Amino acid sequence: MASSPYSCVLWDVDGTIADASVGILRRLNVALTHFGHPAPTREQLVHWIGPPMFQSFQAQASMTPEQATEAVAFYRTLGKADGYTTDVATYPGVPEIIRDLYSAGVPQATASSKPEIQVDAIIDFFELRPYFLTTVGATPDEATLASKTDIVAEALRRLAERGADVSRPVLIGDRHHDVEGGNANGVPVIFVEWGFSDTHEGDDAAFRAASADDLRALLLG
Repeated sequence: MASSPYSCVLWDVDGTIADASVGILRRLNVALTHFGHPAPTREQLVHWIGPPMFQSFQAQASMTPEQATEAVAFYRTLGKADGYTTDVATYPGVPEIIRDLYSAGVPQATASSKPEIQVDAIIDFFELRPYFLTTVGATPDEATLASKTDIVAEALRRLAERGADVSRPVLIGDRHHDVEGGNANGVPVIFVEWGFSDTHEGDDAAFRAASADDLRALLLG
């Protein structure tokens, strides 16, 4: 049986486990147009996926916090209408790694900036629930629990609460927010290069993985 150098594994979701970009771009087009802003191009989507949407509406559309709150609420109604899993696909080879880590006895958790209700919908849709000890995402308001630093800390807390060994954790993600959140918690980060990022965003990560095979080698030897 394969073994892992890590006692537990934390997973980002968007750009790491799942590609939800088609649905995100469609909902952003509707939401931004609704509020009188130009819709983003596919190339600009990289700036939207990763941070909490509350931050992105301010940083990318120059909205005030009050306007961003309203925009997020509208955007979430679109997502709820879609069911959170429309136009979402997993990246090739990633679900197999999740299942094999479980078979190797490695506890796993999500550590996503997406609202937890959406994380749960995606994990359930792809029938990955049995392999995760806990799923962690942002609170619905994306304020109480939103930063990647806090989300990683909460994922570790919940794993430990459920009896997992969190002495040798690793975080897998595709954005600089993942690297920063992991490093802030003393958690090494494997930066995957198939997500929504510029290459330099992984400069401070412990490792890089260009493919699922690369990731498997780092996690399972």
